[in-house]
Amino acid sequence: MTEQLEHILSQLTQPDNAIIQQATAQLKQAFKDPAIIPALCAVMTGSQDPQIRQSAAVMLRMRVKKHWKKISPDHRESLKAVVLQAFQQETEHTVRHSLSQLSAVMVKHETPDRWPALLTLLNQSTHSNNPQDRQVGLLLLSKVVESNPEPFKPHYRQLLQLFGTVLQDLNNPTALYYCILTLTAITAYTGSEEMNMMRSLVPRLITALKSLIKADENQASEAMEVLDELMESEVSIIVPHLAEIVRFCLEIGADTSLSDSVRVKALSCISVLIRLKSKAVLKQKLLNPILQTVFPVLSAAPPPGEEDPEDEENGDDENDNESPKHLAAQVIDTMALHMPPEKLFHQLMPLAQGCLASQNPYERKGGLMCLAVLAEGCADHIRTKMLSSMLQTVCQSLSDSNQVVRSAGLFALGQFSEHLQPEVSKYHTELMPLLLGYMSSLNQAKIGHVTKAFYALENFVENLGDDIQPYLPTLMETMLSALCSSESLKIKELAVSAIGAIANAAKEQLVPYFSPVIESLKGFLTDTRDEMRALQTQALDTLSVLARTIGKEVFSPLAAECVQLGLNLSDAVDDPDLRRCTYSLFSAVSTVSPDCLVPHLTAISTVMLMSLKSTEGVTAHLEEDKQFVLLDEDDDDEEDRAGDTILDEDGENDVVGQDVAGFSVENAYIDEKEDACDALGEIAFNTGVAFLPFLEPSFQQVYELRDFPHGDVRRAAFGAMGQFCRAQHKVWQANPTDENHQALHKLLAVVLPCFLEAVRGERERQVVMGVLEALNSVVKSCQGEALQAPGRLAEISHVIRDVLKKKTVCQDGGGDADDDDEQQAEYDAMLQEFAGEGIPLLASAVPADTFMPYLNELLPLIMNKAKSSCTVADRSFSVGTLGETLHALAKVQGGRGVAGRLSNRLLPVLVGGVKDQDPEVRNNSVFGLGVLAQAAGPIVVSDYPMMLSLFSNLLAKESDRRVIDNLCAALCRMIMTNMESVPLDQVFPALIAQLPLKEDLEENKTVYQCLAFLYSNNPALIVSQLKSIVAASNHVLGTKDIDEETQNTLLLLLRDIAQRHAQEFQGAVMSLPAEQRPKMTAAVTQS
Repeated sequence: MTEQLEHILSQLTQPDNAIIQQATAQLKQAFKDPAIIPALCAVMTGSQDPQIRQSAAVMLRMRVKKHWKKISPDHRESLKAVVLQAFQQETEHTVRHSLSQLSAVMVKHETPDRWPALLTLLNQSTHSNNPQDRQVGLLLLSKVVESNPEPFKPHYRQLLQLFGTVLQDLNNPTALYYCILTLTAITAYTGSEEMNMMRSLVPRLITALKSLIKADENQASEAMEVLDELMESEVSIIVPHLAEIVRFCLEIGADTSLSDSVRVKALSCISVLIRLKSKAVLKQKLLNPILQTVFPVLSAAPPPGEEDPEDEENGDDENDNESPKHLAAQVIDTMALHMPPEKLFHQLMPLAQGCLASQNPYERKGGLMCLAVLAEGCADHIRTKMLSSMLQTVCQSLSDSNQVVRSAGLFALGQFSEHLQPEVSKYHTELMPLLLGYMSSLNQAKIGHVTKAFYALENFVENLGDDIQPYLPTLMETMLSALCSSESLKIKELAVSAIGAIANAAKEQLVPYFSPVIESLKGFLTDTRDEMRALQTQALDTLSVLARTIGKEVFSPLAAECVQLGLNLSDAVDDPDLRRCTYSLFSAVSTVSPDCLVPHLTAISTVMLMSLKSTEGVTAHLEEDKQFVLLDEDDDDEEDRAGDTILDEDGENDVVGQDVAGFSVENAYIDEKEDACDALGEIAFNTGVAFLPFLEPSFQQVYELRDFPHGDVRRAAFGAMGQFCRAQHKVWQANPTDENHQALHKLLAVVLPCFLEAVRGERERQVVMGVLEALNSVVKSCQGEALQAPGRLAEISHVIRDVLKKKTVCQDGGGDADDDDEQQAEYDAMLQEFAGEGIPLLASAVPADTFMPYLNELLPLIMNKAKSSCTVADRSFSVGTLGETLHALAKVQGGRGVAGRLSNRLLPVLVGGVKDQDPEVRNNSVFGLGVLAQAAGPIVVSDYPMMLSLFSNLLAKESDRRVIDNLCAALCRMIMTNMESVPLDQVFPALIAQLPLKEDLEENKTVYQCLAFLYSNNPALIVSQLKSIVAASNHVLGTKDIDEETQNTLLLLLRDIAQRHAQEFQGAVMSLPAEQRPKMTAAVTQS
């Protein structure tokens, strides 16, 4: 059989398809004979042709990989001996490589202790005096350890001693390479006993990497992953060598003679270090050296005659993730997200300003890119301290003579619009004309540049709200004309996307344009040509936005048709992006017309659960087995692919290219999983009882994803689990059976502990924010039900405490205990805000005395952030949380007593806040004082004179309307709680003079409740201010400024006054402008 097999394998290397197909059929036949194993062994050791020896090794490996258990024990033993013998006598590197991979697959089945000859060979070869033997031994070692690191644990100390020696052998770069790959493989499995040995290897490792970079950049690039592995699995090994590693990475990142891939690896390491150890980076004074290196990379001009990928006409932004320039921007982005803005800006702004003022367009571009990536992480700092000057810089760049600079300006404006809300929208009169100017020249400009103009416009208009009104006709005219007349599918796609953004701001104001928009979208969604795919995906997205924004009455008639469109598309087209958008559409329809989804829930949930289960795109497919897939006897339908069989076994140099392709596939599938989680959660909540049959299978699939490798999917999974709890609670409330109650508690018993564990142990801050948000939503919806299990209230309170004390893993585990610096990154502060939002929710869910012990522990952590040395965001959060907590206490059993006991501690903090420089802090403090008066009742009556005097002084000079609105509401709360202690003859006219409320319209409820209360207790007072009261009431009646309950309170009040005080009321109505009188008259005469 051996000769026959060798002949078949040689046929497979012929350049003739017919011969290859015939040989493939013969091979399939041969594989059915158990003697195939010894025959392949004989070919692998005996053939004169290295290509055939290699093919035999690959075939054996595939056989072992899938059918080890079917191989007879004596064949297994002889195979173990033959492989090692072949390895020792082999002279060709490619064949050795395949033999080492075969050994690696065998180690997965036969642990090292069951294959002592392997350990003996490894020990002899890696310690040999002959450099070639060492190199070959290390190749074998790297493959077998990589395939199954854990069983080698007993040998780790010995391996680390070996590495210590090998890493000093700088003349043998291949040995260094395999040594570092093995070290990378074991890092995640090392325990505390190996830590010190590993720590001492770091300096040698860096020297070895420098040496390897000179010898072989591709190998060096792969070997540098050891740094990622060390940082991600055991960062404490690296901390003592932090400065050395940063300097090494900066040296490589700045060296333009090196390949992009090595430079990208080095800069990426710096990003990860900043993310994991920003405090240490600052403490060791590494910020300035990093910035000094990163800025020249960020602002480098491309080689003569070339452009940066994002500036190329056909450059697709999506693929430009791996250039040194992109990574340099990412380093600054990471700094913004993980460092205190004050410390970062102090050193960064001089460099950015130098770039912006440069004569060189690429330096100006670099400066703008820098401003753009700061916006997300340092939003509060920019909004409150530098927005006007930074916007001015960006606006000037939009008229720069160089298109590269204009494009960067548009990108920066898009980033500002996304992250610097609401302040940036206030500049719409300056910015919208500039953006609309870009839109008017759509046809002449290059498509790449137009894409950036759309990006900026979309992000800007999306947040305009009612301010979009004056621009709406021009915007919609531009978009509709692009949909109808543009030849370019890309322009159509951009216009469809922009309509979604416009709808988010315009909401019902978009109704006049709804018909033509819908007709266009339907046209795109029913056209099944492949080139329409991107446009269809965008059309589905925009349809979802319209469902949520245009209003129920307008959209409901289309809901059923939309569901059908979505189902048809997901049946017809196998594309993760398209599926993802159909899920979002179903989810949006569930908010408007859940009944339309009910008949299709089986189909919808089936396809979504398949997305959650799917493993497509999750791994990077780098294995070369695809070439031999046709030899697997399970794949009889694969014959037609025989033409693709090329026996080029794992050329090591292909890996980089394939790797990137693998990841781009991945992202679409990751997004699909994320959106499927989000949609399932929302659909479950909105369809209620109808979703019950699907709740358990959906929950099980989502629960599995809580450990998914990608953070966005984990976050979405936690969010969906929260929605499932809320859905089950809603079902129980609508139908309070024991069965529904038990189902709720069964769910809560799994979900809440899972949330708490994630807050403590999850490494990614964004995921923890998502978990806290989900936890808060469950407590808010389920109230006391969520806290019934023994110890649950304590557990949640303690997790909130841990976040406020920065003790969780994603906060660097409180690692720098000596570092009590109040300055922190804005996102770290934001994480604490998510935790703090849980305090008032817990306060409103249980009797006050039950919560009091935990509240006592949490309050100092919140009050600490009200100090004048804290940031505006912290001060605002602190007094805001105190106010919301008091507001919650006012409504629960025992709340008055607890609020009374806390009043002495809280009063000084809130009074200090009323005098703050920042309007938001003043606003929250005024609200806090009002709810303190309401919650604590008689105990704070003695403080009324001080509070009233404080408010009177504030009113005299306050210009911020929101603060004035809250001041009115606070006075109303004081009046309703203790009318006798308020000098109404002075306070009431001052209060009425500020109506109607302008900004904080939610407080209309408090104000009109107070007017009704005063009317029943002191009608003469109300009548004395009737003209002002009628004018203010006329302003809000029949509008969205007041809810239905307040509307009814107000109507009853006005009708009673009109009846009992007809003359005064008529006089008040006559004092209104003539065109407003009929509305008031009609309101009081309708019954």
